[in-house]
Amino acid sequence: MVANLGVFVKQAAGYKAFVPWPFPQSVNLIPDHRLDRKHSEAVHVIGKLDGITQLLPDKDFFLYMFKRKDAASSSQIEGTQATIMDAIEAEAGIESKLPQDVDDILHYLKALNYGLDRIKSFPLSGRFICELHKELMIDARADSFAFPWEFRTSQNWIGGTSPNNARFVPPPAHEIPKAIGDLEKFLHENDDTPVLIKTGLIHAQFETIHPFADGNGRTWRLLVTMYLWHKGLLEMPVLYLSSFFKENQQLYYEFLDAYHSVPDWPNKWIDFFLDGLIETGNSAIVTSRRIVEIREEDSIKIRSLGKSVAQAASKVVMNLYQYPIVDVAMVAKWTWYSHQWAQNIVDKLVAIELLAPKDPEQRYAKKYAHTRYLDAFI
Repeated sequence: MVANLGVFVKQAAGYKAFVPWPFPQSVNLIPDHRLDRKHSEAVHVIGKLDGITQLLPDKDFFLYMFKRKDAASSSQIEGTQATIMDAIEAEAGIESKLPQDVDDILHYLKALNYGLDRIKSFPLSGRFICELHKELMIDARADSFAFPWEFRTSQNWIGGTSPNNARFVPPPAHEIPKAIGDLEKFLHENDDTPVLIKTGLIHAQFETIHPFADGNGRTWRLLVTMYLWHKGLLEMPVLYLSSFFKENQQLYYEFLDAYHSVPDWPNKWIDFFLDGLIETGNSAIVTSRRIVEIREEDSIKIRSLGKSVAQAASKVVMNLYQYPIVDVAMVAKWTWYSHQWAQNIVDKLVAIELLAPKDPEQRYAKKYAHTRYLDAFI
């Protein structure tokens, strides 16, 4: 059976698996003026975002919250129930009774940080993708059959209980090296394809190949921002699409499913992908502006505490931008104060409404949150 970007070939076991034609030659993007306009809008939004993020003070603190948001959303697409709040508490080590699947978010963060550092000195390639997958899956909660680092050697499928009743059966394992090779060439090809459209095509093609036993969606969602950053469209890697895909999860799956099988659907997938870039970019612009406002509001509040307290409070607040949920022990660690003095700092921050008890009913081992800052991301 012939599909849009390849052919379904009957396998020895009786089911049919998708075998892609050479990529990208097989992709037929139909000229579409509306798509051109949307692409121009996406480029404009990304340029605007890039400009405003240059105004962010202490960029790395705020960048980490963008990363956490993507990690939580991308993991939730795959069924994780843990939240960004759970991830913050797990990283800070201030809560032990957390959902077990918070581990998915922490592994995603580890892989994201690894990739953003690795890509500075190593080419985006099949090996890079395998390294990223290894960081994502090794020792993870559900790595038993993920085979971290390795392209799969057996058949996988999407939907259903077997390849015989699956919604889609990706290429057989022996087809993966060639398919990934085509993808790798396209990553580095100096062609006329605009970078944003190229990113969308690569994302859909990777999902079609489905080269790993597990973790395919998360691996490529990790790579989207890295690719845009690597290509120079972003000075800071702050544009993460997972929240858009999570909010439009059913459409996300439908567009990816139709991409490889329905004529003219590559255009529709790219249209959806550009919508994601525009919506996510505009959201990040609003968040970045709000961060600047919160930073200024916090500075005014801290100055109201008087010189003797303001210096220690400033140190606490700077750390809050990375860990906006804390307990007194963390504050003591940041300030080198005793527990009693740290509690005093926390009480003063609560009094000026910079911190708030996370659970007002809790009497002991209280946790406190910078709620205005958290609200900018949630």
